[in-house]
Amino acid sequence: MSILVDRNTRLLVQGMTGREGTFHTQQMQAFGTNVVAGVSPGKGGTTHLDVPIFNTVADAVDATEANAAAVFVPPPFAADAIMEAAASGVGLVVAITEGIPVLDMVRTTAFIHSQLQKPHLLGGNCPGLIAPAEKVKVGIIPNQISKPGRIGVVSRSGTLTYEILAGLAAAGGGVSTCVGIGGDPVLGLSFKDVLSLFASDPETETVVMLGEIGGSDEEAAAELIARGYPKPVYGFIAGRNAPPGKRMGHAGAIISGNTGTPAGKVAALTAAGVPVADTLEQLVDMAVAKPAARA
Repeated sequence: MSILVDRNTRLLVQGMTGREGTFHTQQMQAFGTNVVAGVSPGKGGTTHLDVPIFNTVADAVDATEANAAAVFVPPPFAADAIMEAAASGVGLVVAITEGIPVLDMVRTTAFIHSQLQKPHLLGGNCPGLIAPAEKVKVGIIPNQISKPGRIGVVSRSGTLTYEILAGLAAAGGGVSTCVGIGGDPVLGLSFKDVLSLFASDPETETVVMLGEIGGSDEEAAAELIARGYPKPVYGFIAGRNAPPGKRMGHAGAIISGNTGTPAGKVAALTAAGVPVADTLEQLVDMAVAKPAARA
């Protein structure tokens, strides 16, 4: 099993006919993802990469029974694309687009919460997710760096996601599902949300969480874990040497006042019983040790 995606995932890609949409759709198809539709307004009735193209998400869902959407739409139009997908009834929307205006995402997340059937929103500005045993990925995680296993991975950083997947694979550690939640200030799924999904996944024995400076998502996750999380969790916090007030990498990776500091995140996780690695190599060693489940 996996979380969020599996062999039954039927994916539509918004913006499939663009350069990025084309390349990454090809990669998702090569990995094994069942891409059933593309959405590009004005190109409905054509095909691209042997996939039918529709003018709207609603048309695509009606014709193909797509149940997940990947958003490769330019930033000025990405919020509307996410909301269109959410309104269509798909269960998962993965927003890869970087640079979506913050106020657009505030409006988008409010819209999603107003829906009777709330889809899971991943991102924006995220690498997506991958489930190696299920042969399905949605997003831009490279095909060749993961192997099937029983370690769940959740990360804010795309690059660190790739690094930990490659490190785990090299050390003989495979993953059940790897989820990149993104690093923007306003996101869909949080660390806490993904940890909750991993907690009930029988194929996930251990969880690896890669955080970074900025925001309070890691502290919220620590509160969840402290209440009695059923599986071992190992952590890593990137950006420990970042100067306060300076954004490092992601739009959400900024220390403001006393919030978002690496020391505060490490302290919160440590107090919750989560060992926090100093390096990615140490994190890999912790994860592949396969300790007993948390009491």
